[in-house]
Amino acid sequence: MSKLNKRIKEKFENFFDWIKGAELVELETCNTKEDPIRPELDVKFRTSHGRKIFGVKYKKEICAIMCFGFTNEIPKTIEEFDLMTKDAHLQSASWRNDNVGKIAIAYTVWSKKKGGGKLIVKEAFKKIKKSNHLNRLVTLSPLTEMARNFHLRNGARELSVNEKTQNFEYKV
Repeated sequence: MSKLNKRIKEKFENFFDWIKGAELVELETCNTKEDPIRPELDVKFRTSHGRKIFGVKYKKEICAIMCFGFTNEIPKTIEEFDLMTKDAHLQSASWRNDNVGKIAIAYTVWSKKKGGGKLIVKEAFKKIKKSNHLNRLVTLSPLTEMARNFHLRNGARELSVNEKTQNFEYKV
């Protein structure tokens, strides 16, 4: 029994070590084929019009990825998201302002390491809270039970269920 307890303790220590040593970083690119939610969206889509890719990095390895766009409204489809991020980006450019949109829309997240999904949501939340212009963190999630359970389990509230997507909001 003591060998089993020792192995369990080591697994927990290893798990918490990687979480403590992880950091949120902005990425210029990602392997879109790894994205289980929206692999069809290329890197240009993910980085144009003020959109950003963030990763959780641990020991030079990216363990989780989350992609965002910044809008002033909540989209119900990826097509609406595309238009709304372009609009927010153009509005900020016309005002010569770096603050692109007031709402951070997370439209995809995936993890390569256990605990990475939850960690990247937590770290992105902290970053948005520190922002001067963002006042909401909302998802544009696929219409799946797994996405629903993930967001509800991590403290989000359901905003709407749409034809092909669902929106959850994390309180900022």
